[in-house]
Formats: sequence, C-alpha cells, structure tokens
Amino acid sequence: MRDAVIVDAVRTPIGRRNGSLSDIHPGDLSGHVLTSLAERVGFDPAIVDDVIWGCVSQVGDQAGHIGRLGVLAAGWPESVPSVVVDRRCGSGQQSVAFAAGGVISGQYDVAIAGGVESMSRVPMGTAGKGGQPTPQSVLDRYEIERFDQGIGAEMVAAKWGMTRTELDEYSARSHERTAAAVDAGAFDGQLAPIGGLTQDEGLRRGTTVEKLAGLKTPFDPNGMITAGNASQISDGAGALLVTSSETAAANGWTPIARVHTTVLAGDDPVIMLTAPIAATRKALDRSGLRVDEIGAYEVNEAFAPVPLAWQREIGASDDVLNPLGGAISVGHPLGASGAILMTRLVHHMRDNGIRYGLQTMCEAGGMANATILELL
Repeated sequence: MRDAVIVDAVRTPIGRRNGSLSDIHPGDLSGHVLTSLAERVGFDPAIVDDVIWGCVSQVGDQAGHIGRLGVLAAGWPESVPSVVVDRRCGSGQQSVAFAAGGVISGQYDVAIAGGVESMSRVPMGTAGKGGQPTPQSVLDRYEIERFDQGIGAEMVAAKWGMTRTELDEYSARSHERTAAAVDAGAFDGQLAPIGGLTQDEGLRRGTTVEKLAGLKTPFDPNGMITAGNASQISDGAGALLVTSSETAAANGWTPIARVHTTVLAGDDPVIMLTAPIAATRKALDRSGLRVDEIGAYEVNEAFAPVPLAWQREIGASDDVLNPLGGAISVGHPLGASGAILMTRLVHHMRDNGIRYGLQTMCEAGGMANATILELL
C-alpha cells in the first residue's frame, strides 16, 4: 500500500501583529516558504501536483486565492495548481491531512501542504463584518447571541476548576520553554528568515506570573482569560513536502516522518475548545498507540485552559506537552499555525529521536484535527 511521508518542512519566523512581517503581502509570505522548501529539498516545482494551502480570513489581502498567488509569487510554473482550505485554526494541519490522503489514494505523487495568515493586514473577524456569519437557527439551537472563543476559554477554565494563577503559570512556562528552545538553536534548521526577521518575534523573555497577574480579563470582568494567557495575534507561513516513500526514493529524498494517523472530531460549539480531547482519543484508538508511546504532543495554545484541560483528560506527562512552548509565547497566525506546529514537531522528533508525535488543535465551531507522525 502507498504511504504518505513528509520529506521536509519549513516556516517563516512568526511575526507580531503590526511587526516585522506586517508590510509583506501574504502572497509573498506564501511564495517565500514555497521557494525555501524547493531550495532545501532541491526539487523542480514543475513536479508538484497540487499546493494545498490553509487560510482562514479569505478577504482583503487574502481574497485573491492566496494559494495560487503564493505559487505565482514563488515564480513556480503556471502548471502548478492550488486549493485553499479553511478549517479555521486547523487549516494548515488539515492541508497536510488532505495532502497525505491524496498521496495515499494515488491522486498525487508530490503535494505541498501549508498555510498563511497575515493577521496584521486582515484582522480576525474581518470576514464576518457587514453580514450575519451565523444563521439565527443555529443561535436559537444553542440559546446564545453569538459564539465567542474567549467566553469558551472561560467556560473551559471553570469546568475543569482552574485558577488564574494556574493559567498564568502555564503561560510563563510557554515563554520559558520557547526561550530555551531558541537559545539551544532548536528552530534554526526549520526557519526561512524574511523581512529581517530571523526568530519568532512574540517571545517575551522574563515573563512571570506576577507580571501576568496584572492583566485585565476582557471577556469576563470576573474571569481568568487575559492577553497573557491567550495566543498572540500574528503573521506567518509554513510549508511541507508530502509524497510517498516510493516517490521519495525515486527522487533521492530522505523523508523525516510518515503520516501515521489523521482524524477529526467535533464537540460542543459553545464551549468550542474541547474537541482536541476527543480527537486525541480517536487518534490513539485508531492507531493502536498508548498515551505514553507518544514522545511529543503539540496541543495548540489557543488559550492556556485548552492544553491544561486536554492534559487532565488524556494524562500525558508535562515534559512531552508543548516542549518548545507554543502560541502563547510565539503567536497563532490562524491559517498557518497547523503547518507551523507540524514543522516544529517533525524537526523536534528528528532532532531528539522521538518515534511518535501527535498534534491537535481546537477550531471554531467546536472541531479539532489530530495527526500522529512516525519518525523515519
């Protein structure tokens, strides 16, 4: 049977909102990582069957079929097509799943999966302005006025009995782990510097629980969620080369990892952020692997309660949960985050000899992806 393998993965450093990457068009961010990936692997872009590209806010500067524009900005042949995927925060991860499925089924021999988001240029929520994104029938079903991720995060914290201090401790840990990873050069082999940016821009060294404790709680005056224990608004892009072992061997490529298992899950859309728990259980069950056989877990840090609730339910040890920090410390460029996290994961697995890694992300609407990778 055909399999799907990741030959290489590259990403931009993540830029802060209105920071170093904000002046770069998202089409050019996309083109940059495509070019970097081709140069690293040494393939002719003409062999690419499809570029599957995640992007959430497909309006404004991201409205012109951003995947195709990335291909053209990279200078790739006009024969290379693209499709844009929107599974909210999991769009980049879903792109990898679609690429893997296409390779295994024989529809693709070589696919590029990834994503982009310039939240500086296309602010979150822009796509819903001037319209009614959610039909009244759905609001009536759940007896709410609107869906709100911040309120969902407050609900998760309350449901699992978390304290503000616990959330801030986790957030400070995220910055500490990212700082340690940067200092150890853990990201150097995966980054494609651009716009003068050579490292993730959102890291705040010296973040402490005491500093975080002074931040306001915008979603609930008496709540626990702040800008400090939530993901940062950011810009960035990432890309991965997905093919079969047979095609990789024929081209002389040495893959990093095999796409072992991919699953999806849905859960309560009001609390919204709990589906990674169900997705992880489904992935472990389908793969036949135990929790302790996974050597690294990437659980997107949309808000601190998300990985903490996930950990309580799944039981993974602290040292393998987000070992390099996460979106709280470096940012969450929506459509790119899945590809960026997977780029971090495959390089971390290779650098540390970790056989299995699992990535999962909460998504608007109460959905989640989960993907298990196997080191080759």
